[in-house]
Amino acid sequence: MRFFVSLLFLVALLSVSGCDDPSSDDVPDVTNQYNLGVMYYNGQGVPQDYKEAMKWFRMAAEQGHADAQYNLGAMYEQGQGGPQDYKEAMKWYRLAAEQEKTNAQHNLGVMYREGQGVPQDYKEAVKWFRLAAEHEDAGAQYNLGFMFYNGQGVPQDYKEAMKWFRMAAEQGHADAQHNLGVMYRGGQGVPQDYEEAMKWFRMAAEQEKTNAQFNLGVMYANGEGVPQDYKEAYIWFSIASVGGMKKAKELTQKYKNKLSPEQLAEAQEQATARFKQIEERQ
Repeated sequence: MRFFVSLLFLVALLSVSGCDDPSSDDVPDVTNQYNLGVMYYNGQGVPQDYKEAMKWFRMAAEQGHADAQYNLGAMYEQGQGGPQDYKEAMKWYRLAAEQEKTNAQHNLGVMYREGQGVPQDYKEAVKWFRLAAEHEDAGAQYNLGFMFYNGQGVPQDYKEAMKWFRMAAEQGHADAQHNLGVMYRGGQGVPQDYEEAMKWFRMAAEQEKTNAQFNLGVMYANGEGVPQDYKEAYIWFSIASVGGMKKAKELTQKYKNKLSPEQLAEAQEQATARFKQIEERQ
């Protein structure tokens, strides 16, 4: 079974903070320093300039502004405004994480798991994922489930993996929804339940998760949790093939040959309409 790790780079939380009354000092206060960084990062009212954004984030970060520390870490991780530097990213993420900045805690977990800027350490990754997951960070909940599923930094425990995947899935995390479907289909951590698998695959498929779209096709082809339906199988394999999955393309052709010309015409029309609906929801 294949699981997918969340993206290593998270988009910085670049929202403007509320400002106090303007100061008469020439140097902006910490909140205004942070906000100037946001404006330069986004190119709002000024030309987009990552170096200037870093300059102002650094000023605010050095005074303990958690959002600025997080954003500075994200920019170092992504190499925006300067060379990519995982050690500097870790430094600023840690400072933000110690102020209970949930996204920074999550990113520390990712970097410990991947060994970026620090030696790979699954136990430390679990520690930081758990802190963020307990604050309802869906990405951290997903990654904590991933660690329990694979037994990385913790004993392998499918029930715990299910628990954390479910928390993330209920917040709309598409990878977690897909993984719940996989585990229900395989009876891992729960009794095998094809109907539940279909439910979670469908949720993820409607968020453009190619693997979930493919697995829906498999379940319709096999009649798992639903009556066997080659037309529905063709529709989902066709949609998944748009995402570039080679196996989905092969099965699209296979199930095309199982349909009458009338059924095929209907299936192609429905696949096009369904794909468009899915794209419009995103």
